[in-house]
Amino acid sequence: MPFLVAMFAALAVFRYSGALKLLEFALGPALRALGFPPELLPMALMRPLSGSGSLGVMGEILARPDASEFLKFTSAVMFGSTETTFYVLAVYFGSVGVTRIRHALIAGLTADVVGLMMAVVIGRAMFSV
Repeated sequence: MPFLVAMFAALAVFRYSGALKLLEFALGPALRALGFPPELLPMALMRPLSGSGSLGVMGEILARPDASEFLKFTSAVMFGSTETTFYVLAVYFGSVGVTRIRHALIAGLTADVVGLMMAVVIGRAMFSV
């Protein structure tokens, strides 16, 4: 339980301090060059950490009237195609006392990256004009 509380506290500090927006601004040109919309960076960073945090980010994207349908649908695909990797490692592995999580962490984060990339590809194929 202490790991979970620490993770949520760090997540809230990162988000409400403005560091997340600053990171989005700094990485924007590189992300655009890769074909990844910078507006989805908060969702991509939040999803492996927290399901409720990423649901909040997705809700903010869906509530923005200036956001395109592509962004809205792609954020929903991201939400459904990735896992809360760090939450799973902290809660499930911690509850049974698993301490060697290196391979599970690598596999989980690899699956998250593939899920995020494919969400953008599928979003562009199905919802882009």
